[in-house]
Amino acid sequence: MESGGASPMPSSNATPRISTPSMLNPNANPPQIKICVYCGSSSGKDSSHLEAARALGKAMAEKNIGLVYGGGTVGLMGEVAKTIVSINGPSAVHGIIPEALVKWERDDTYAARKDANGYHVPEETVYGRTTVVKDMHTRKRMMAQEVLEGGPGSGFIALSGGFGTMEELLETATWNQLGIHSRGVCVLNIAGFYDGLLEWIRKAVEEQFLKAGNAGIIVTATDAEGAIEALRDYKISEARATLEDRAVSSSSSPHGISSGPIPAMTPPRRVLLAINWLAEPTISDIISMKKLTRNAKKPNEL
Repeated sequence: MESGGASPMPSSNATPRISTPSMLNPNANPPQIKICVYCGSSSGKDSSHLEAARALGKAMAEKNIGLVYGGGTVGLMGEVAKTIVSINGPSAVHGIIPEALVKWERDDTYAARKDANGYHVPEETVYGRTTVVKDMHTRKRMMAQEVLEGGPGSGFIALSGGFGTMEELLETATWNQLGIHSRGVCVLNIAGFYDGLLEWIRKAVEEQFLKAGNAGIIVTATDAEGAIEALRDYKISEARATLEDRAVSSSSSPHGISSGPIPAMTPPRRVLLAINWLAEPTISDIISMKKLTRNAKKPNEL
């Protein structure tokens, strides 16, 4: 999972306005590719894991790909971040870390300075920009939001890690399966680290807990270049669900949300609202969803 002050929290009521080259100027450059990297705050026993983190950072920097990550300065997290910053500068990296994890996922550089809200943050010149947020839900939402606003080839890569890395990886894959986003999800399988996960996916298909077509939602690579290419060439599963399929009914929802299809809106609006909802439904989310499901129109494709 993880210089400037903490960024304000995105409002669940605000409609994201994401401009694309075709909307404003067809000759304009597309948005920068953004990759969210999930990985451990430890370096691992085998040096190949740290080397892979370093290689991924170098490959991303050479392709001018922006990094969004969990904001830690130790282990694989810190290695990816400082590698990119050393090549492309602080603006290429945005770390997002919950307040509760600051004391666990940091090195001594966190003690050097504080942001505008009094949170300790690492040196921007070493690790890039850091935002301290209130909780894990906000961290996940903000990381996903940056990837969704990125250009073609943006997505999620998991290096080796522990429970936190696996939880983030599988949640992101689940969001894809539900049709909430269409970005690629890739595991960088170093020294067979993810062989067990890949075998579990095969077993889940065999036992019919997972559609065969969705087994490829998580793609794999064994080196940094391969992982970036896997996101660039990512193919959306035809077996996955869509938000229309998962429209919440008043009979099944404890919040009494209206039944029926989710109305037409721009993809960023629908995607971010859905991610807000799954991450941590608030009163504002409930009110927004009720308004959106009222007078529903034919839904757009994601």
